[in-house]
Amino acid sequence: MENKNIFGESGIIITLFLILIPVLIATVIVVLKASYIFKRYLKKKEIEKFNAYLKELNPEEIIKLEQRKKELEFALSNNELAGNATPEDPKGLINNVAEVESFRFIEQKKKGQARPYVEPELTNLILWYLGCATFWLLLGTTIGEYLGIKFVAPDVDQISWLSFGRLRPVHTNAVFWGWASLAMMGLAYYVVPRVSNVPIACIKTGYRSLILINLSVVIGSICLMAGINNGGGEYREYIWPVMALFGIGIIISLVNFIKTIARKTTKEIYVSNWYIIASMMFLLVIAIVAYWPTWQNGLGETIVQGYYMHQGVGMWFMLFTLGLMYYFLPQQLNKPIYSYSLGILAFWTQILFYTLIGTHHFIFSAIPWWLQTVAIVGSVGMVIPVIAGTTNFLMTFKGSWHKLSSSYTLPFYLIGIIFYFTGSLQGTAEAFRFTNLVWHFTDFTVAHSHLTMYGIICFMLWGFIYTLVPRLTGKEPSQVLVGAHFWLALIGLLFYTFPLMYGSTLRGLMWMEGKPFIDSVELMAPYWLWRAIGGSLMWLSHILFAYNFYVMVRRKLEIVIPTAPSDILRAKQEFDNQDLTK
Repeated sequence: MENKNIFGESGIIITLFLILIPVLIATVIVVLKASYIFKRYLKKKEIEKFNAYLKELNPEEIIKLEQRKKELEFALSNNELAGNATPEDPKGLINNVAEVESFRFIEQKKKGQARPYVEPELTNLILWYLGCATFWLLLGTTIGEYLGIKFVAPDVDQISWLSFGRLRPVHTNAVFWGWASLAMMGLAYYVVPRVSNVPIACIKTGYRSLILINLSVVIGSICLMAGINNGGGEYREYIWPVMALFGIGIIISLVNFIKTIARKTTKEIYVSNWYIIASMMFLLVIAIVAYWPTWQNGLGETIVQGYYMHQGVGMWFMLFTLGLMYYFLPQQLNKPIYSYSLGILAFWTQILFYTLIGTHHFIFSAIPWWLQTVAIVGSVGMVIPVIAGTTNFLMTFKGSWHKLSSSYTLPFYLIGIIFYFTGSLQGTAEAFRFTNLVWHFTDFTVAHSHLTMYGIICFMLWGFIYTLVPRLTGKEPSQVLVGAHFWLALIGLLFYTFPLMYGSTLRGLMWMEGKPFIDSVELMAPYWLWRAIGGSLMWLSHILFAYNFYVMVRRKLEIVIPTAPSDILRAKQEFDNQDLTK
C-alpha cells in the first residue's frame, strides 16, 4: 500500500485537535504556575532590598518610626457605647461561631437544597431502581477489573465459565442493561412526572418494569457464562427470550410515561420528555430490528449489527441521558436552559444523522460502498447536534461558573459535557476511511467506547444521583468521599484511554506495514498494563460510589448530642419527665 502522511488525514487532524484541548488547558495551568513562581521571585528580591534598608536605619529614623507606631496603635476601648455591661445575644444572632466541624484543608461544598414534596411510594421506587443499578455497576465492573487483569496475566484461571470470551459480554451487558439502563429509568421516574407537573400514572408498573429488567440481566449473565449466547455481535449476545424480558419492561414503562404526560395540564411538553420518550421508542425499534430472524445471515446481519450497536449507544443511552441533563442542569444552576431552540435542533439532527452511522464500523468491508459513504457523511453530520448540545449546556453555565467550586455535583456534570464534546467528535474522526483503516480492530475502539459510555453516561448519571438522592432521603454523602470518587474515576479513565489510543495507533500502522501480528501483541503489553491500572482506579471509585449511595439511603438511627439551646432545653424537659415517671 502506498505510504501516506497520516498527519494530512482529516480524522487524524480532528483527533489531534481533541487531544490538544486538555494539553492546552494544562499549558495554561503551567503558564499560570510559572507566573506565580516569577512573582514570588520578585517578592523575594523586594524582601532582600527591605532587609538592606533595615541595616541602614539610623537612630533618628528609628525614633520617628516609634512615634508613628504609637500614633497608629491608638484604638478605642470598644465599650464607649455599651459600657461595662455583660454582653447578651437576645436575638440569637451568634451561635457556635468558634466551632469547626470539618477539615480546614478541604473546601466545604453546599448541602443539597430541599425540594418540593415527593410521595414516599415514588421515592421508594426510584431508590430501588438506583440501588439495583449500583449493584450491577459494582458487579459488572468487578468482572471488568478481572478481565483487565487477564490482559497481563492470561493464565490466571482455567475455568470455562470464567474465560475471557464469556466474561467480556457479561461485563458489557451488565453495565449497559443493568447499571446504566436502570439508573436512567429510575431518574426518569422522577423527571417525567416532575416536568409534567402531575403524579406518575402507576407506581406498580414501575416495579414490574424493574423486576423484568433485573430478571433479563440475571438470566442473560448466567446464560453467557454457560456459553449460551446469540452470537450475533457485540452488545447483542443475550438470546432473544432474555432480551424480550428487557423489551417488555421498557414497553410497560413507556406506556406509563406516556399516560403521565397525557395527564399534564400545560400545553407544552418540556424537552426532557422529548428525549426520554424518543429514546425508549428507539430502543424498542432497535431491539426488534436486531433480533428479527429474517436478516440474520450474511451481510444483512453485519449491517444490522452496525445499526444495533451504534443506535443502542446513541439513541438509547445518549438520547436518554441528554434528556435528564436538560432537567437537572438548569435545576442545579437555578436558571433556565440557555436555548430551548438549540435543544430541539440537537434533538432532531441527532435523530437524522445518528441513525445513519452504524456501518462506519465496517469501512472496507463487503457491504455496499455507497452505504459506507452514507455512514461517513452521517458521522460528519453528528457535529451539528454535538456542538448544539455542548453550546447549550456550557452557555447555561454562563454567569454561574463560580458555583462549581461550592458544589460536589456540578463537576460530574461538567466532565460529562466535556467528554460529550470530545468523545462524540472523536467518533466522527474515527469514521473517515484512513483513520478507520488504522484504528479499527484495535483497542482504539475500546478506548473510544469508554470515553463515551463512561466519560459521558456514567459521569452524568453519578452527578444526577448525587443531586437527587439526598433530596429524597434527606441524607448527604461524605463530600470527601464524593471528591475521591470523582478524581479516581477521572484519573482512572485517562490512564485507561490515552495509552490505549496511542498504542493502538502504533499497532494499526504496524499492520498497514505488513509486520507480523505477534509483534503488535508484544507492542501492546505495556499499554494493556496501563489499561489494568486505569481500570483498577475506576473500579475503586465505584466502590466509593456504592458506599456513598448506601450512606444516602441507610435508615440507621444515629445518636445525636444536642448543641442548640432549644434542643438542650427539650432534652432536659424529657429527662425530667422520665425521672417523674420513675
